[in-house]
Amino acid sequence: MSIIDVEQVEKQFRIPHEKRTTLFEALTGLMRPNHYETFAALKDITFSVEEGEMFGVIGENGSGKSTLLKLLANIMRPTKGTIRVERKVTPFLELGVGFNPDFTAVENIRTYATILGLTRREIEGRTGEILEFAGLERFRDTKLKNFSSGMQVRLAFSTAIQTNPEILLMDEVLAVGDMDFQQKCLDVLNQYRKEGVTIVFVSHDLGSVRRFCDRTLLLRHGEQVALGETNEVIDRYVYGEHGDSSTPIDDEGGDAAPEGQDSSRWGNRKVEITGVGFFDKFGKEATRFNTFDPMTIRIYYEAHERVQNPVFGIAIYSEQGIQIYGTNTELKDIQIEHINGEGHIDLQIDRIPMLSGRFLLTVAVHTHIGERYDWQDKAYAFDVIHTGRDDGLFDIPCSWRR
Repeated sequence: MSIIDVEQVEKQFRIPHEKRTTLFEALTGLMRPNHYETFAALKDITFSVEEGEMFGVIGENGSGKSTLLKLLANIMRPTKGTIRVERKVTPFLELGVGFNPDFTAVENIRTYATILGLTRREIEGRTGEILEFAGLERFRDTKLKNFSSGMQVRLAFSTAIQTNPEILLMDEVLAVGDMDFQQKCLDVLNQYRKEGVTIVFVSHDLGSVRRFCDRTLLLRHGEQVALGETNEVIDRYVYGEHGDSSTPIDDEGGDAAPEGQDSSRWGNRKVEITGVGFFDKFGKEATRFNTFDPMTIRIYYEAHERVQNPVFGIAIYSEQGIQIYGTNTELKDIQIEHINGEGHIDLQIDRIPMLSGRFLLTVAVHTHIGERYDWQDKAYAFDVIHTGRDDGLFDIPCSWRR
């Protein structure tokens, strides 16, 4: 049974072109109308959420995710369409609203918990538990202005979870705090799921969305792009419908690396690398990939004469220019007898081990004794989107045992 129904919802904001800040400007402005620009934050959004379901909402910054949650929380009203919510809603949207920097931790707990609807008896009975969960027992009488931003968020979250939600709206809550506190947040989330709480979960952490959410909605520029099974929607988010062409890093934004002998490209050009393509698990050209997915690097070339035994190679660098991997056909015992004319060669990566970030690619073709035909240094780039839970740069296969 659905307990949230959103039908053809739109939300528009009016942005004034002229700002009137003084009384004189306001009075003189009575004689001429202020001009507004209409901004559509959400356009024709339709979905439903079942009771006990954890429903994900993903998309780039500015796609309308937080606006949608504020509409569900009845903080804002839609411009068009209807929203039906049949249970008590607890929004975790802006943690710490109502905190006072000159109040102590305990005083802020009382204030914030009152805003959230807890009774005085409930607040007094749970204050110790809140401080313990936040790891702030020693700071109970410390003024909030002396807390770090992380400590403030931990206090806010620890207070907010004392409510008994029926529908929980969460906006990037798991992105706060250190790893230990994030694990506590995940444990709370698991407990809510076991209790049958309906959760609408907005996050850029695709690993958490993939782990927890039954279905997911993808927004882009305020429009509903995809709705369905979470893994399929995340793939749609990362890879897109058609994929994007890989683009060399070039100040002019062109489609090929710079011509001529310069600091980023050199060689005698008997064999010329004419381009590089990155292909995803669907066989489509792309520049964004999920962690752990396969990827094919395709090097296009043109041999201007018959060339014997060429060696093709690649090197992968972090965005800071640190080399993290390199290989070539000779090192992999792949012998190419000769090439002539146009062609391509593929490097198949079975499982991308990088966790997240942008990576730069150097491609080269040379003789087995090192004479360079064409060398393009850090000329291409691709991005890896984190879809797991581990931290760092690389995945290391490992297991815990007792």
